[in-house]
Amino acid sequence: MAENPTHSSDYVVVGAGSAGSVVVRRLLEAGHTVHVIEAGSVDTDPNIHSPQGWPALLTGANDWAVMTTPQKHANNRSLYWPRGRVLGGSSSLNGMIYIRGHKHDYDSWAANGAEGWSWDEVLPLFKKSEDHVDGASEFHGKGGPLHVERIAERHPAAQAFVDAAKALGHTETEDFNGIQMTGVGFNHTTTKNGKRASAWQSFVAPVLDHPGLTVTTDALVTRVVVDGRRATAVEYRVGDELHRGEAAAEVIICAGAIGSPKILLLSGIGPSGHLREVDIDAVVDLPGVGENLHDHLLAGNIYEASQPLPAGRHNLLESQLYAHSNQTDEEAPDLQPLFLHLPYPTDGGPAPAHGYTIASGIVRPRSRGTLRLASSDPALAPLVDPNILAEEYDLEALVDAIILCREIGQQDAFASIRKGEFTPSSAPSGRDAVREFARQAAGTYHHQVGTCKMGVDDLSVVDPQLRVRGIEGLRVADASIIPFVPSGNTNAPAIMIGEKAAELILGS
Repeated sequence: MAENPTHSSDYVVVGAGSAGSVVVRRLLEAGHTVHVIEAGSVDTDPNIHSPQGWPALLTGANDWAVMTTPQKHANNRSLYWPRGRVLGGSSSLNGMIYIRGHKHDYDSWAANGAEGWSWDEVLPLFKKSEDHVDGASEFHGKGGPLHVERIAERHPAAQAFVDAAKALGHTETEDFNGIQMTGVGFNHTTTKNGKRASAWQSFVAPVLDHPGLTVTTDALVTRVVVDGRRATAVEYRVGDELHRGEAAAEVIICAGAIGSPKILLLSGIGPSGHLREVDIDAVVDLPGVGENLHDHLLAGNIYEASQPLPAGRHNLLESQLYAHSNQTDEEAPDLQPLFLHLPYPTDGGPAPAHGYTIASGIVRPRSRGTLRLASSDPALAPLVDPNILAEEYDLEALVDAIILCREIGQQDAFASIRKGEFTPSSAPSGRDAVREFARQAAGTYHHQVGTCKMGVDDLSVVDPQLRVRGIEGLRVADASIIPFVPSGNTNAPAIMIGEKAAELILGS
């Protein structure tokens, strides 16, 4: 294998996704040189930029298309997890919903040792990123790189979902990121002028000609180079050539909840017993790497429509509901049913030609899983086991969500478009039958987190400054550092983590 000359910069950022794009922009603004290394390609696919294009991206060239190990609590099914492999990362594939989560989520992080990450401390970072269509307010920012819009031309089926939930007594919420999260309403979206506003397009594309920026795409990172106890460089492959990106200041890993722990493990940073199993010499015995894997779950309740539905002008995911299951009495809601004006089988099963989905979502899961290497070969996918539905609470909360969604789907607001219920194919009779449906239908809400947990306990991988324990000059900044997943879509929190990381790195 050829050895290419090294490229030197102040900072090497691995991963050009939601957090990485923010880190790159802020470091450039501070006058530093930055080398960003991305495994995927340039974001040229037109479906990336169309708000309606995301279904066509799934399993495509820009998708890592992660498959989990068979899930023993979900009928031994392997789950498909779309993850972005492209500039913008998963912000180039996702549904463009902008939701931060509940105040309680971040206060819980701080209460468990993540000093500096309480709601009052992170809200200014959310606002810093934001260029909200409504302008600046207590909860929103104006003038930041990330444009956030409201659903201006509401799809009639999405409106029917809101009306149906209100008929069941749920209040309408104008802004899930405002004072009242619980309720039903229309989402805010990361879009601008009819196009997706990915993190890359928002933060980095406007400064691509910056003289301090180097972008390397289609580059598979093989390891972080550690000299003594300090990270000094990143090795990566482009085709058959091995390259080295040297970092005079720091290496920042922003490869996501799947990619970041994989890179640490390949670098000898992780549980020493597992590293021995795959013939990797341990640099630092860090038992928490790859632990704490968790994800929000969805189970699709699909309806066949009586006629073809209009295409819609936005992101296909216009409205949703926040509610409480019967399993909790906490302030923060734990259910997040999501409406899609297209059939979306969460288990990859059949779908009608014309239809819509009321997806039952749980957002405060208690089950935890692991990520491990399959071997020392960086080209091989890791072994991903989220262990979904292992905790009784998760199953029962999902059952509550399914029952709620089916009640919504039976309301008169859908009468003009509803031909009949398609999934489940036969109406479950009793809670046991709904449990069986939950085990069969449960899939991902696309919000994997936790595998490089932030905190102060023995299973923490990074400290509250996002520094990898036991290694100097190395941080992780992405959804992998999240100790407990927020009760909402994770793109906005990942962008906030990028803002926080930049402030910590720059000492501001």
